[in-house]
Amino acid sequence: MKTITAIVPMRHSSERVKGKNYRSFNGKPLFHYITETLLNCPSITQVVIDTDSPTIMDYAKANLSKVIVLERPVHLRDGNIPMNDVLLNIVGQIESDFYLQTHSTNPLLSAETVQEAIDFFLKNYPIYDSLFSVTRLQTRLWDGLARAVNHNPNILLRTQDLPPIYEENSCLYIFTKQILKERHNRIGNRPYLFEIDRREAIDIDEEIDFLIAELAHKILKQNN
Repeated sequence: MKTITAIVPMRHSSERVKGKNYRSFNGKPLFHYITETLLNCPSITQVVIDTDSPTIMDYAKANLSKVIVLERPVHLRDGNIPMNDVLLNIVGQIESDFYLQTHSTNPLLSAETVQEAIDFFLKNYPIYDSLFSVTRLQTRLWDGLARAVNHNPNILLRTQDLPPIYEENSCLYIFTKQILKERHNRIGNRPYLFEIDRREAIDIDEEIDFLIAELAHKILKQNN
């Protein structure tokens, strides 16, 4: 049986939303939700939190006993350090057949969706050597020079009839150590674009995102 290590990297400091990774989100630290989601996926062998945050480390040790906590080295703590450098440090310490990386800022991502992505990948590997999640866009896009990107302005199709274009939403990546080391990238030569529903793909990047995600989470919890 293939081993799959789930990785959640988190910095203590956040520029646009202060302390967002551990900020209270409907009563629990934000990162608690994605960690719980990963722990509820049958195919995930182990969950690893990589962080420089004493707040996150203390909470995880007290409340998430099944999670492995790695303290991020000082030389990888700057906000300008590429994520792939952080991941290389992690995979150098944790052996696994495959790695799945996500973020604390995707609190609405469900265990069912993560498991579906894993199942598809394992069934189709090595036809696809990696997987990353995307959100379907069917809207009229333009570049900075006012050139149409994905439509003909002279043929006004309904947006739902436009050919879809996909946004990398950073909800999840599945890759091998070999791909990460050779390409310095989570995405291999033959990646699969795994589409995620827009609701689950809500990502917290700015303050307004936090408010929207928290409200959506509260409503969905009430409805369930």
